[in-house]
Amino acid sequence: MFVHPKARASAHQFFVSAKTRTAIPTRHSLVREALVQASLDPLVRDIGFVPSARVAAAQVALEAVVIVRDDGQFYLDIVPGRPLRDAEAEGLMLSALDELRLAPLTITEEDIRRQPRYTNARTVWHYQSTAVGIGMRMRIQRILIDAGPMRLGDLLMRDWCSDPRPAVMSLACQDLLELNLMTEPLGPQTIVRCRS
Repeated sequence: MFVHPKARASAHQFFVSAKTRTAIPTRHSLVREALVQASLDPLVRDIGFVPSARVAAAQVALEAVVIVRDDGQFYLDIVPGRPLRDAEAEGLMLSALDELRLAPLTITEEDIRRQPRYTNARTVWHYQSTAVGIGMRMRIQRILIDAGPMRLGDLLMRDWCSDPRPAVMSLACQDLLELNLMTEPLGPQTIVRCRS
């Protein structure tokens, strides 16, 4: 099977977000995209990584990304990003995941690239490393706590001494705010709320 060189990540690429417990190796570009989307998904509480597990007497390489939601714990199964394994290794891996009580969360490339979520998540994640001052963070959170969820356009129309858009996007990346990225393109009608 031919894999385009850009599709595979080098051994030195890792993903970190406010929801990850550790740096997660991204062996495929779609794994990184799925991790960005999971990091911005309000249903996802935690993202972990299990490099290996023991099945009977054998140590099994898993490289499993674990997604924790209110409805359970899942291992992220990115179809085009699956590591190549022979039948025996695949069987051991499935046994290890079963013992860990991790159900598959199978995601295709089409799922990851589905609009508007794909573009919205990439737009928001662009601000992931933007520093937000304590004053701006507290003001944004106070407005949303006092007023409750509101349209992004209404929040941005408040009286600000500087442009709050980068701060709002960064706070979403920090898991302090929720943005509805699933149903419509990011814009004035997008609902924003504080994380609970």
